[in-house]
Amino acid sequence: MSRHRSRRLELPPAQENIEKLEKVINEGNCYGAQQMYKSISARYVSAEKYSEALDILHSGACLQLTHGQVTCGAELASMYVETLVKGKIPYDEKTLDLVKKIYQAFPRVPLPQHLWDVDDVQQLSEDIGTAKARVEGCSSFLKAAIRWSAEYGADSNGSPELHIMLAEYIYSESPEADIGKVTYHFTRGNDPKKFASTLVNFLGKVHTSMPFLFFSLLGASQILYLCQGNLRDANLLVEEVKTQIESTEIEFPKSELMQFITYLLQTMERDALPLFNMLRVNYKSSIDREPAFHEMLDDIAEKFFGVQRRNPMGMFGDIFKLMGSAE
Repeated sequence: MSRHRSRRLELPPAQENIEKLEKVINEGNCYGAQQMYKSISARYVSAEKYSEALDILHSGACLQLTHGQVTCGAELASMYVETLVKGKIPYDEKTLDLVKKIYQAFPRVPLPQHLWDVDDVQQLSEDIGTAKARVEGCSSFLKAAIRWSAEYGADSNGSPELHIMLAEYIYSESPEADIGKVTYHFTRGNDPKKFASTLVNFLGKVHTSMPFLFFSLLGASQILYLCQGNLRDANLLVEEVKTQIESTEIEFPKSELMQFITYLLQTMERDALPLFNMLRVNYKSSIDREPAFHEMLDDIAEKFFGVQRRNPMGMFGDIFKLMGSAE
């Protein structure tokens, strides 16, 4: 038997290490445990015992996060995804559930809704810094998981469920509401109802002072769905937003842009390129408010009507200017 094989056989069952490391964490030595998680899991990876390495890293990430050690937990969470890639582990429901358990272990500590009402400025500053680190750690983990899922079994955009998780965490935990990133990931998800709830919540915060921001978000969200050929969720989103607003005291926004989107969705349900072009001309003033809309509509014309784009790569730069970089 080769030395390589004997070395693989010498490794103890993963559960022995999991129990030993859990004891170290429970004794309060989270940093010491972190180094052990990294070194021990590396041995299993070197021996190509990916399943055991994954079990150790998963346990460590969840434990560290549960103990409030976000930096340590996020690092192990990212290593967990790296090991999925190294082991060429396929994307399936079982692995998705394991990724979700790590995500659920990330702390959720919402900041005060009105930051200016807080008296202790120094404490608030510390809380904001902690929240940013928490969001950055969770985002790095989930973005890596999305890339893994796209490569090993999900569709080309990555797992819709993972996009939803990332959108939710950014919206609920970020001290600087980056609604562009939230929208980007929700439109790559599979839950327009949850997305609608988020938009209605956001509308309740901005509708009195920045109504056009909401119009742009709702319109851009539907257009982003259409850019992916997803007419169903584009329709579901606006219907769900209307339904949820009816149960509140918020008035549904009325604008030319929303009227344009309504007609656009109807046009997409039939082969009506002349009507599509007429809508773009008639509502040009509303579309012009966001230059990215023109590029996005070009992409929709290609998806639904086979119209060749003038600049196939140009759309993405403008989308990210409008929605905020998703990376």
